[in-house]
Order: sequence, then structure tokens, then C-alpha cells
Amino acid sequence: MSSSASPLFRFGVIADPQYAAIAPHVAMDRYYANSLAKVAAAIEVFNDWELSFVMTLGDVIDRSFSSFDDILPVYEKLRHEALFLLGNHDFSVSAGHLSEVAARLGMPSPYYSFLRHGWRFIVLDGNEVSIFAPPEGHHHRALAARMLAELQAKGARNAHRWNAALSDEQFAWLGDEIAKAAEAGEKVIVMNHYPIHPPSEHGMWDSERIVELLASTSNVVAYLNGHDHVGNYGMAGACHFVNFKGVVDTETENAFAIVEVYTDRIEIRGFGREVSRTLAY
Repeated sequence: MSSSASPLFRFGVIADPQYAAIAPHVAMDRYYANSLAKVAAAIEVFNDWELSFVMTLGDVIDRSFSSFDDILPVYEKLRHEALFLLGNHDFSVSAGHLSEVAARLGMPSPYYSFLRHGWRFIVLDGNEVSIFAPPEGHHHRALAARMLAELQAKGARNAHRWNAALSDEQFAWLGDEIAKAAEAGEKVIVMNHYPIHPPSEHGMWDSERIVELLASTSNVVAYLNGHDHVGNYGMAGACHFVNFKGVVDTETENAFAIVEVYTDRIEIRGFGREVSRTLAY
């Protein structure tokens, strides 16, 4: 098969709609209410393609549990499967709703994996150890406060309240999923809300151990994320790290992508502000 043959499959990517029925934050160039129309426009494009699924990489809303009632119906026009993962802003809801966010997004659990066309997709919950997502009094919240204080004491650039970490349990599960995929001869794409490489102020608090794990394996091809709305790209080992741009930024320009998986490369077709890239593997 030549390298220019048809893709094995395609999927859509949206990052950070951060919808809320509130006034824009002009200084940050964030137009929260406009995300309804932008997501609808992306879905119109996606519906013209044959896609296996469309993944939204977190921050579906900016705040308020009722915001889901406005934006999730927009996804009902999508003729493909809509999949979600959890972002930090998805937990900007009242304490009583914290435990309901994953279910509201139709997710099977806060982190999960699935197979498509012989590829394994591993979906992380980057908010598990944070000072905002666990319920009040949960040990993960206390652990997060300690981790953040230690990073702040070191002057770490990612020592921010809006970042978080994986629990040791989830990190072990990630390693197990990658190992199972390797045994089955499956390539892996990992998806999460937060960047982990290149290092940045938006990176997960435990970025180093995750990058080390992904870069040390031969079957993990790519790690896809949002959170840092300006976008980014890096490589460690044989793994490509792609940070998609945020939908919520700018008054009128959109940002989304169609990812085409070939036998020797991944082609990212960027729309609007999103960058097109070729990731060889």
C-alpha cells in the first residue's frame, strides 16, 4: 500500500468551547456565548465527512451546570458519535453538581478507553487530583493542595490552581492500557484536556512521569489535548504531542480539526485558526 493511499479512518476534534451565556472577556479575546454558533458550524463541516467519532477535548462550558443545557443540544445535530473528556472549566459548577459532570456529558466513566479500526484510544481525566473537581473533603483535594504548594515553593511554571494531576491509580491504569494495546498489536492515541509536553504554564503537575511513560513505548503515536488555547506541538520519543487551539478565543474565527489516520502518518486538517500538521510514525 502506498503512503498516499486513503486513510484508515478519520475523526473530528474540538477543544475548549467554554460556552456560557455571559459577556465576552475582551482582554483575553474570549467570546463565551459565540461558542454555540462555532460548535454548530464545526458540526456542519463534520457532517460532510465520514468520521468514526468527534472528540471534544474538555471545557465544553466555562461555568454553571445549566450551560450544558444550551450547548449539548447543539451536538444532537452531529451525525457521528460525540465523545467527551473532562476539562477544568467543566467543574466550574456548584458543589452539588461536581459528581454529575461526567454523566451529563454521557461519558461511561471519568476516564476510559475504546477501540476503533484496531487503534486504542485512551481518554484521561486530568482533573482527578485537583483543588476543584473532587468533592469537598476528598483525599484527592488534599493531595492536590499539597502538590500545588510544593510546586509553588519550587517556582514551577505550571504551579497554577487551574492545573491538576492523575492519581497513582489512573497512572497505573494508563500503563496497563498501553501494555494491553502493545500485546494486541494496537497503536495508541492518548487524549486529555491538559498539555504535558512541551513544558508550559498550562501543563499537568505530573507531566514528567506521563511524558516518560508515553515516550518510552513504541506503540503510542500521539497525545492530543486542549487547555492552552494558543495551541502547541512537541515530540518526545516517537510520540507526537498536539495541543489544539480553543474555540472560545476570538469573536468570529473558529478552530477545529479533522484527524486522518494512515498506515504511516497522521494528517491533521486544521479549520479556521487550527494548524494543519503531518505526524509521521
